[in-house]
Amino acid sequence: MTYFAPLDDMVFALLQAAGDGAFEEGGLYGDLGDGVAESTLAEAAKFAEQALHPLDRVGDRIGARFSEGAVICPPGWREAYSRWRDGGWNALAASPEFGGLGLPALLNAACTEIWNGANMAFALCPLLGQGAIEALEAHASEELKRVYLARVVSGEWTATMNLTEPQAGSDLSLVRTRAERSPDGAYRLKGQKIFITYGEHDLAGNIVHLVLARLPDAPEGTRGLSLFLAPKFLPGGDGRFTLRNDLRCAGLEHKLGIHGSPTCTMIYGDSGGATAWLVGEENKGLACMFTMMNSARLAVGLQGVGLAERATQTALAYARERRQGRSGADQGRSAERIVEHPDVMRMALTMQVLTQAARAICYETAASIDRARRERDPVRAGEADERAALLTPVAKGFSTDIANETASLGVQIFGGMGFIEETGAAQLMRDARILPIYEGTNGIQAIDLVGRKLRLGGGGALRREIADMYSVVEAAGGFAASGVVREAVAALEAASRSLLEADTSKALAGATPYLRLFALARGATLLMKGALSGDPRRVALARFFADNVAVAAPSLARVVVDGAPSLLEAGGTLL
Repeated sequence: MTYFAPLDDMVFALLQAAGDGAFEEGGLYGDLGDGVAESTLAEAAKFAEQALHPLDRVGDRIGARFSEGAVICPPGWREAYSRWRDGGWNALAASPEFGGLGLPALLNAACTEIWNGANMAFALCPLLGQGAIEALEAHASEELKRVYLARVVSGEWTATMNLTEPQAGSDLSLVRTRAERSPDGAYRLKGQKIFITYGEHDLAGNIVHLVLARLPDAPEGTRGLSLFLAPKFLPGGDGRFTLRNDLRCAGLEHKLGIHGSPTCTMIYGDSGGATAWLVGEENKGLACMFTMMNSARLAVGLQGVGLAERATQTALAYARERRQGRSGADQGRSAERIVEHPDVMRMALTMQVLTQAARAICYETAASIDRARRERDPVRAGEADERAALLTPVAKGFSTDIANETASLGVQIFGGMGFIEETGAAQLMRDARILPIYEGTNGIQAIDLVGRKLRLGGGGALRREIADMYSVVEAAGGFAASGVVREAVAALEAASRSLLEADTSKALAGATPYLRLFALARGATLLMKGALSGDPRRVALARFFADNVAVAAPSLARVVVDGAPSLLEAGGTLL
């Protein structure tokens, strides 16, 4: 079960998301011109294929181990992490002020897809570090930045996100971890956090925990949460970070998948309280944490793309070799490769187009983040920021859903052998299942999209997005499936109008099908835009997506507009 980064498809999607002229001198991505983007991705692919991918099955079979309060990562992972750090990959998108390379989010997004396609359990560690870097850059004091940020940027130290507690999953208003002010200007934390990815490990010399907690005089609910930085090791008398903080890992979860990634229960304050420092302002912690979470949500979407690509490659390689059955009437012929059977063709093509649509949506989201940061015109920068916010829940929700769909189709293509662990198809299906759950369940992404993002800029972000979709349809002219794609966009427009006028119960009932509808319309138009290149393969895949996937859009719109009464009525029978 090999993996190779699909560089041609990735570069094509990257260039399309960047826009015409973006890589020329003075363009938005002038720093990536002269082949910088392509060579960076080629080096990332080489590292992922040679150093990370061979360790993926090792991580699944052996997993992270907990022993006497310490976590031991799978064999070979420490060495791979050292190579990752020394290669500068952790610093790719961070600010040069703190030792980063300052490269665009779009290039980092493509690299993130590669890391996760090769070894998702390993890539989770630096994924969280990237989010922590953004949160600290945006909200930490200058002193915290001076002490911690450069070390996290370099990868010398790693970072975590501590939100969830046994009684507080998606509802952070229930967080009970306490913070008390200390005379020395620091704070002391007491409480328990669960599901903390890489909360303890042996890859780096220190771990910087970002922890949501509540001060004694804080308001109730999420308005009373503050964000704190609590390192595993504190500076001792000699200034070196050797003094163990009052926090520990109490154990690891035994999980369905991503076995190589340690998922920890963390205890703060066994002996008086873990020393921590405030990030941002008191009682404003959720806003700080959302900086990290929004970054992580796009990254998780890219995890979905990487895993879907891997599942597609794995299944297609098998389908091109496995011989069984005959699709024609001539029973005297030798058995055909199963990829020649129309039903297997359908499954493999569905995997391909779902992956390409998800990649295009994620890259468009990353490019919008870059425009918001790099665009000189404040109006265009503001519009780009709104677009990134609008697309982020779609990127996370759709990409992680299709990761599960493609992994399941991959097992089906393998047949009985897909159910056997040795082929690796089953591992991908197990690993994929967490993606729609963490960093905000996909139901929460849909609620965020419908409840907040549709109204950004007075609805202007949504109107601009739909107008862009229509412009692609118009540019496609005589494209064979342009009528189907136009119907998908029209269905999205009608469903959007209905939701903007709906009461809360109807909006919540229609949220999840609406996110799927949005993704199908946007994905269809982005694949159609790619087909304008004239590449026969891209034309064929865009048409397949339109006629076999996006054709569901009008039905989804009907669910959004008319489905709430029957859902709520039938739901009453469950109570």
